[in-house]
Amino acid sequence: MARLTALAGGIAAALVLTALPVMAHEHPSGITDLVTPAVVRVEAVSHVEITLLDHISELKHVERSYDIPFASGTATVVNPDGTMVALRRLAVNPDDAAIYAANKIFAEHHKVKIPADYEKHKLSDDQLNRHLQDCYPPKSDTATCIINVTTEITAFPNVSPASTEGFKVKCIKAGPDPDSPAVLVPIAPIAGGVGMPTAPLADKVPDQVGAPTSIAGFIGRPGPNVQHSVAIAHLSKGGGAGETGRPFADPEKKVDEPVKLGGLADKGLVGAPVIGDKNGHVIGMLVGGGKEGKMIGVREITGILSQAKVVPRRGAIDTAFEAALTRYHSKYFTEAAPGFQRVLELYPGNVVAAGLLKTSLAKRGGPEDQGTKRAAAEPAGSTPLWPFIVAAAILFLAAGGGAYLLWRRRTPNEPTELPQPPLAAGPPLDLDDGANQTVVVRRSQSFQVVPQQQQVMTAPDPAIKYCTSCGMRLGPAHRFCGYCGHPIET
Repeated sequence: MARLTALAGGIAAALVLTALPVMAHEHPSGITDLVTPAVVRVEAVSHVEITLLDHISELKHVERSYDIPFASGTATVVNPDGTMVALRRLAVNPDDAAIYAANKIFAEHHKVKIPADYEKHKLSDDQLNRHLQDCYPPKSDTATCIINVTTEITAFPNVSPASTEGFKVKCIKAGPDPDSPAVLVPIAPIAGGVGMPTAPLADKVPDQVGAPTSIAGFIGRPGPNVQHSVAIAHLSKGGGAGETGRPFADPEKKVDEPVKLGGLADKGLVGAPVIGDKNGHVIGMLVGGGKEGKMIGVREITGILSQAKVVPRRGAIDTAFEAALTRYHSKYFTEAAPGFQRVLELYPGNVVAAGLLKTSLAKRGGPEDQGTKRAAAEPAGSTPLWPFIVAAAILFLAAGGGAYLLWRRRTPNEPTELPQPPLAAGPPLDLDDGANQTVVVRRSQSFQVVPQQQQVMTAPDPAIKYCTSCGMRLGPAHRFCGYCGHPIET
């Protein structure tokens, strides 16, 4: 019973120690670590190819091409194949790039002053003005310009070394407003069999007023001097859906959070994921700018994904990273280090995993490492095994000895024939007719019960003798008892 109790206690202790990282995972200290590997920088450009048909002096075709940057911000990868969510303003130019190109090519070729903007202008020269108006879209039969506009969107992942070229993506679905969510997919398949890190999406926006959140994104193109930025914010009263969005407000009224976040949106955090404090999942995206930063909720994100027929999911990189992250934030640095190494094998450029691996290796085996403390405490607090081995040996010997004694024991009614003692050398002796013949029985053989024959009761014969030691019947020629070996008194 003692052994079983100790064994049960050891199993219970092992289950408790194993459950520690899982319990700690419910409230990790690095709340943004689950999302930041999936944050990317997005830069959008309108590429315009324009041909000016100059008929004023002599027929001449003037060809130009312009790359007109119109947006930059942050997007979040939600599928290992590289599918990401951003804002419409980061994927669709709200202005007409053809007007910009017409103004620019006319000013360059005819040497006139026309602002390089998205407005239609007029010139004092009637002939030039007529040609300029015919250059503006929409295209007509008398158009003096042939214009082709395409949008090029480049995503720069959060990797090290930083990608200087990024990879091209295209918009497959977008909402109606500039701050509506949009779905972007890579034009070419992502290299590598496991794809990219992804961010988990929450089920809903927290209802609590003042709920803490974190906003992670880029204020510039990722590089050695530009890392992802994280801002703290708190949800205020309001919606969280559609155009209105949900505002932010500091419950302690120390910071004007709408102004702070509006400025960060203008610097490049627009479209950045808003991360809930409970489990580190994405609850929305940062929208707005200027003096008003807001959030659209996760319901709008999942809605546009559903319209685009995209299913957000996690991949092998995320599984390995989350397991290592759980051990890291539980301060099991020795166990966390191999996990981060595995993540880097699957996705070599993971900046967050590389930084956490460096910290894990530095703290491995140190005073903060809970794994080292547990290993050191086990020899002192555990019950030694040798007492259980000795007790088991004693029980085994006792059981064996008891079985041997029971085997040696015989009952008086046992009809087994007894061996006859050896006789002295000489002529053969006449044995009594009533004496049983000697039967040699080996102890290794099983005893056989011989049924006794029914005998006729007669008067006792005075010539029959019995052993005075054990009571065994003797023959007239016996000098020693055939059972116990006791000498016969004559």
